Amino acid sequence: MKIKFHIKDMDLFFNAEKVLKRVNFEIHANKILGIIGPSGSGKTTFLRALNRMNDLEDGTRIEGKILLDEEDIYKPDYDVVALRKKVGMVFAMPVPLPMSIYENVVYGVRLSGVNDSKRLDELVEKSLTDSYLWDEVKDRLRTSGMRLSGGQQQRLCLARVLAMEPDVILLDEPCSGLDPISTAKIEDALTVLKKNYTIILVTNNTKQAARVADNTAFFLMGELIEIGSTEQIFTTPNRTETSDYITGRFG
Repeated sequence: MKIKFHIKDMDLFFNAEKVLKRVNFEIHANKILGIIGPSGSGKTTFLRALNRMNDLEDGTRIEGKILLDEEDIYKPDYDVVALRKKVGMVFAMPVPLPMSIYENVVYGVRLSGVNDSKRLDELVEKSLTDSYLWDEVKDRLRTSGMRLSGGQQQRLCLARVLAMEPDVILLDEPCSGLDPISTAKIEDALTVLKKNYTIILVTNNTKQAARVADNTAFFLMGELIEIGSTEQIFTTPNRTETSDYITGRFG
C-alpha cells in the first residue's frame, strides 16, 4: 500500500509552546483518514502542518520531518507554493469569492496561468460534478457564488480545490455548519473522490468519521493517542482514552 505522507518524530511549536508532541505515523494514498479528538487536541494544527499553513503564524517552528512522496516538505528549499497546489484545503466555513460560480471554480487555475477557455470549461464541469454540485448549478454558472446555500457554497469550495488537480485534499470540519442533507452530499463526494485523491478529514463528529474514514487517528492534548482502521478504533480501541472519547465520556 502506497504511503503518501510519513510523519517522523514531529514536534510543532508556537513560540515556546509545544502544541504537537512527537507525532509518528503514515498516511496511505487513496484512503480517507479521519482525525478526531476534543477541541484543543491539535487536530487542525496537524492538518495545517501538512501544507505548511501554520507558516503564516509568527513563531511557528517544527522539529522532525513530514515526508510527502518521500520528500521532506520542511526542507529549506521546498517550494511551498507548489506544495499548496498539490495539497489543497477546504476550511470549516465556506468562503466563496464575490464572483460567479464559474469564476469561483477557476480562480486558482487562472492565477496559475491557465486561460484556455475550453480547458477552463472542462475543469469547471469536472470539478463541480466531482463535488456533487454540477446538476444543481449547471444552468446558472454565471450567477454569484454568494447566492448559493451554505451546503452548496461548501461544495463550491471543494470544487475550487479540485480544479487545481491536487494529489491530497485536506478538510477541516467541512460539515460543521451544514444540515444533514448537505453533509451527506459531501460525504458521498469524498467516498468517490478517494479513488483519485488522498483525503484527510478533521471532524468533531465521530459518527462522520465512522461513516466515511478508512482509517482514524485520535489526538488528545497535542499527542497522537491511537491510529488504526476505523473499524478497529470504533469497536476495539487499544487505549482507554480513545474508548472514553468515542463513547462520550469526555470531549
